[in-house]
Amino acid sequence: MGRATVVLHGHFYQPPREDPWTDRVRREPSAAPFENWNERIASECYEPLARAGAFDWLSFDLGPTLARWLEGERPDIHERFVGGDRASRDRLGHGNAVAQPYHHIILPLASRREKETEVRWGLRDFERRFGRCAEGMWLPETAVDVATLEVLEAEGVAFTILAPHQVADAPDGGIGRVRLGGGREIAVFIYDGELSHGVAFGALLDGRDAWFEAVRSAAGRGAPLVALATDGETFGHHHGGANRALMQVISRVRRSGDVKIGNFASALAAAGDVPFVTLEEPTSWSCAHGVERWRSACGCRMAPHLDSQQHWRRPLREAFEALAAGLDEAFGILAPSRLSEPRRTLAALGGALGDPSGLEGLAARVAREDSRDDVLSLLELARDRAAMFTSCAWFFDDVAGIEATQVLGYAAHAIDRLRRLAPERAEALEAAFIADLAKAPANDADLGSAAVAYERAFSSGAGVQIPADA
Repeated sequence: MGRATVVLHGHFYQPPREDPWTDRVRREPSAAPFENWNERIASECYEPLARAGAFDWLSFDLGPTLARWLEGERPDIHERFVGGDRASRDRLGHGNAVAQPYHHIILPLASRREKETEVRWGLRDFERRFGRCAEGMWLPETAVDVATLEVLEAEGVAFTILAPHQVADAPDGGIGRVRLGGGREIAVFIYDGELSHGVAFGALLDGRDAWFEAVRSAAGRGAPLVALATDGETFGHHHGGANRALMQVISRVRRSGDVKIGNFASALAAAGDVPFVTLEEPTSWSCAHGVERWRSACGCRMAPHLDSQQHWRRPLREAFEALAAGLDEAFGILAPSRLSEPRRTLAALGGALGDPSGLEGLAARVAREDSRDDVLSLLELARDRAAMFTSCAWFFDDVAGIEATQVLGYAAHAIDRLRRLAPERAEALEAAFIADLAKAPANDADLGSAAVAYERAFSSGAGVQIPADA
């Protein structure tokens, strides 16, 4: 028998932090002494891992919104991610990099069209960035249902990665298959829950021996594959020094006669017949209540010791869903007279959102000279409409936090773009949106609701005019 394979996977992601009016990341005082959280986490985590060559050995998904920032602000780090994928392809025949939907949205809560759009945009961004087609795709928060897996399979994705509780009958070998409609199927890798939890929450990070021995012990149970998955930010940001612990474990595994380092795509290529498993749906890795964390006051929160409520979650989502429907209707009315192929142009956004030329470059390619500004407004509206469902707004505990404020900003900017093209329609949508936001109660009694948070953040200086009585 050959040595067992261990896959160490890091989920690298940061939400979009750019001001949609300036496309620059705002100053974030909570990230001091750094200008913003992207810069702080890059210094604590991404840069040390890049210098150490971690991405040559670490399986990873690189969220497109983080990758875009790295490519523009820290190209040295971005290139080490890309180079790590190349190095692993040379070593294993398959790359370490795994794709991700473009925006970090909870796909089981999305419509079929939204699922398809985010998956396609993520795959196009991956192809531009890594120079190849993606074999696997990480799902935001590993949130999954059969409908989501059907979209992945239809777009050519061979596998995804799930937590043990997300299947009813986790296979001993760490790889299973899920039956889909029409006789189709998709592979799912099940990570080792105990091992992953021990790293994510620090129990195995006190010394290299504890982590390495846990890996060797897991491999010694007879399974040909042992997979660990955690946030990439674990290694240096969540836990100081964990980047060094990771490199020590990688070094010890490489010298070990018991286990070897692989990645998911190479493990799938080497696997024989794998068993079918039953999907538990909808589920995620970070909510004990399925996907309720992103639409209800399910009890999951970051600071359970604080006296706070999350009853704002459902009305906030409903406000965005109503606004999205209105924006979709407006796009459908306005786009045909300005774009010869609106659907094809929307599909092309996946390759343009992260490209240095950005939406301006795409608008220049698809629009007539006299309609370029209108087309750019439509493209920005479509981008904002997708970005405003970024999951972080619901993950944390406050409707007025920086994460929720960011998605409110995308809503405000989308309305602002629409105002250029159809002022009366924009005003009506905004009035309805504010009325819906008023139903989302804030934890701060002086603030009152998300409607006030919207007004304070975007009523002046950002080009958005909100009625004084909102």
